[in-house]
Amino acid sequence: MRIMKCTIISRFLTSAVVGLAAVSAMAGPLFPFVSNNRWGYMDKSGKQVIGPQFERAQNFSGDLAPVRMGHWGYANTSGKIIINPQFDQATSFREGLALVELDHRWGYINDDGKYVVNPQFDEAHSFYSGLAAVESAHRWGYIDKSGKLVINPQFETAGDFSEGLAFAETNDRFGYIDSSGKFIINPQYEDARSFYSGMAAVRVNRRWGYIDKSGKMVINPQFEEAQFFVKGLAAVRINRRWGYIDTTGKIIINPQFEDAGEFSEGLARVKSGRRWGYVDKQGNYAINPQFDEAKSFADGLAQVHLGRKVGYVKSDGKYVWNPIN
Repeated sequence: MRIMKCTIISRFLTSAVVGLAAVSAMAGPLFPFVSNNRWGYMDKSGKQVIGPQFERAQNFSGDLAPVRMGHWGYANTSGKIIINPQFDQATSFREGLALVELDHRWGYINDDGKYVVNPQFDEAHSFYSGLAAVESAHRWGYIDKSGKLVINPQFETAGDFSEGLAFAETNDRFGYIDSSGKFIINPQYEDARSFYSGMAAVRVNRRWGYIDKSGKMVINPQFEEAQFFVKGLAAVRINRRWGYIDTTGKIIINPQFEDAGEFSEGLARVKSGRRWGYVDKQGNYAINPQFDEAKSFADGLAQVHLGRKVGYVKSDGKYVWNPIN
């Protein structure tokens, strides 16, 4: 279960830090929207740039985005199919390559649609700092962009490289490795997260704290859950409620939310009364809880859901694309 969780986070959530929209050098940010069960793309003002025509649509990375028409392929910012639909799953391009699945095996293509690394892995992550975590025969290792194994499969779980280190699990304990596969911080934690802003969340005796890149515990384990730091704040859970701390461990926003996300563009998504809204860094609501789902802000907009309907709001809570469309 842990392996699947890490893979999903890496492949599709893309990060949460990056957000929903991607910037095309020519067209500016484009946002996937849905109308009458078909997906298209709009600009920041809500104007349709690519009319709804796809079964599903993901974020642009550069000038290409994964779209599904029976199978997954890639369209450009004009809506033209550049890489024919042929994959069972597909992800946005990262570091020049895209992770795709065919017949239950994962590989990597370039922006011409040609395989650079043939589908062969049971699971895989996108490239970070020139390396990608891949799973084969229930063990994780790392390949470079030619597909060469540079760190042999040996880990029970492996994360993406961030700030020069990646978490890895061996014998049910997590530590951190460098790009040669050497443990820089020895396996000793029950669970671990990637480094951001020089700190990483780790779990000890069922409580989460934070270490620095030397492995020193800088915020003692005390939280039920902990997320990564973004611009000095991290979401943590205390007594089943989420709040926010600063890099010293001081509580900045009191634990009060059912769930919470990272800050992006000055606002964080939070859940209260089974509905999602957004708070500022003082913990005040900028947008009251009203959505069934909510994503982080990116390029001035946030994707929100009402039931199965998808919309976009600005930071003042006004719709650019109303979910009832």
